Amino acid sequence: MKIIRGSLITFSGLDGAGKSTQIALLTDYLVKSGRTPVYIWSRGGYTAGLQGLKTLSRCFFSGRLPPAGKSPQRSYALSQGWVRRLWLSLALLDLLWVYGIQIRWHRYRGRLVLCDRYFWDTAIDFRLNFPQEKLDDYWLWRLLGRISPQPDVSFLMLLTVEESVRRSEMKGEPFPDPPEVLRQRLAYYQDLIPRVPFHVLDGSQPISTLFNQILTHLAQVQHHQRPV
Repeated sequence: MKIIRGSLITFSGLDGAGKSTQIALLTDYLVKSGRTPVYIWSRGGYTAGLQGLKTLSRCFFSGRLPPAGKSPQRSYALSQGWVRRLWLSLALLDLLWVYGIQIRWHRYRGRLVLCDRYFWDTAIDFRLNFPQEKLDDYWLWRLLGRISPQPDVSFLMLLTVEESVRRSEMKGEPFPDPPEVLRQRLAYYQDLIPRVPFHVLDGSQPISTLFNQILTHLAQVQHHQRPV
């Protein structure tokens, strides 16, 4: 299977659905085929660059900022409108760099990009975590929507809420979503299916079955494009 130079392949879906596993398998497959992809993991407010800034800020403002992860201090801070809006603005600026510049640069250089979570996952995160904010009113959010590259292939991996909870417990996730949040997240994804050109995968299937489905779909897509 030949992959178009500069392709962008994204993986979205619930935690525990197997995104990281399938990306690792696809990466290994591509490397053995002579192509080394660029891997990018993105989550609004938690990318490597912004995490580094948070760590530096906690060192500089020792004891005056909430600790990393979920905590009563963090919840209280984000209950204040100006803090919430500042956090969102910083997260959006960071994603403008990741989606609008970093990914575009890799594609311009002909690199294949595999993205673990993308624009749609970010939209769901922000709407779940900040229901008080009208996200569509943020000009940075509208700019992010315009500047984010359209993926060549988008996979959406889903599974039941119960199975997601079970897998998170098995992996020892430090801050897993509670079942009620997972249900909301799943409903958001299902609402997106008619509007986003996802290739939907059942994450409860065996790993090898899912990987073969991914390769088959990629081959079908590439057949209609010009490989280089």
